[in-house]
Amino acid sequence: MKNELLILAPLPDFLLEPLRAAHVCHDYFHAEDKAALLANVGARIRGIVMSGGSVSPMALLPKLPKLEIISMFGVGYDNVPVDWCRAHNVRVTNTPDVLTEDVADAASALVLMTSRRLIAANRFLHAGTWTQGPFPLSHALRGKLAGILGLGRIGKAIAQRLEAHGMRIAYHGRTRQELNWEFFESLIELARAADFLIVACPGGEKTKHLINAAVLEALGSEGTLINIARGSVVDEAALIAALQRGTIRGAGLDVFENEPQVPEALMQCGNAVLLPHLGSGTHETRREMARLVVENLAAYFSGKALLTPVC
Repeated sequence: MKNELLILAPLPDFLLEPLRAAHVCHDYFHAEDKAALLANVGARIRGIVMSGGSVSPMALLPKLPKLEIISMFGVGYDNVPVDWCRAHNVRVTNTPDVLTEDVADAASALVLMTSRRLIAANRFLHAGTWTQGPFPLSHALRGKLAGILGLGRIGKAIAQRLEAHGMRIAYHGRTRQELNWEFFESLIELARAADFLIVACPGGEKTKHLINAAVLEALGSEGTLINIARGSVVDEAALIAALQRGTIRGAGLDVFENEPQVPEALMQCGNAVLLPHLGSGTHETRREMARLVVENLAAYFSGKALLTPVC
C-alpha cells in the first residue's frame, strides 16, 4: 500500500511524477476547499512535501496525526516549525549542497551586475543611446572588500568566486572559522568596512530584519547590498528608503519579503538589480534537488537513514 503525502507547494513535473509513482499525493496547495481535503485525508497523511519558500502552517500540523516526515524541495527550512517537529518525532529533510554552486553563481553575477551596471548598459544599447555617446563609467571589483554575512557552504562558495575577481573577503557569523579571511565580531562593523555586503545566512525569526536601517547606514553611499538568502533577513522598507535617498549605492536582490510580490517602490529604484528568485534555477540543480526529495522519502519509508536530515 502506498503512503499518502500532502503537497504544500507548486512542484515541477520532474518531481511530481516520481512522487505520484511511489506515493498517493494530495495537492493541498491548489485545493479550493482545503478544510474538506483535510477532513477526507488528514488522518492518513504520513509525509509533507514543500518548497524552500513555502510555509508549513502550525495550525495544519496537529490535523495530521500520522505525520512522520517533512521533505523540503530547497535548502532552507526556516518556514518549518523544527522545534514542534522534534517534540512530535517528525523528521525534516532538505536538499543542501546540490544548489550551492548555482546560488553562489547568482550572487557573483549580482555583484558584477551592480558594480558594472550591466542591466543599465544593456538598456542603454537597446535604446539606441550609444550613438549619442559612451555609457558612463562604472566600478571595478579588484581590491574591493566583499563582506559576507553567513559563511556556510554557500557563503564560502561566493567568497571563492569573488576572490577570483580580485576582491578581498571578510565575514560575520555566529563563530569565527579557521580561515584566512578576516572575521568581524559585529555586523555593523562589517557593513562599515565592506564595499559589498552579501547576505548568505539562513532565514527565520532569529535573522528577521537583521539588515536594518542602521546596517544600511553603516554600509554607506559607496556600498552595495546583495541578498541571495531569504527576503526576511532584509528590512525591505528600510532598504527602499536607503536606495531612494542614496544612503547606499545600490542593491542586487534575488529574494524578497513577500515573494512573488515585489513593492512597486523597489521596482522603481534604478540603482537596484532585481531577479525573480532564480538562484538555484537551473535544470541540473532542480533535478538533483528533486532526486534528493524522492530518495529521502524512499529511505525513510523503507527504514533506512535519511540522506539529508535536518532533525
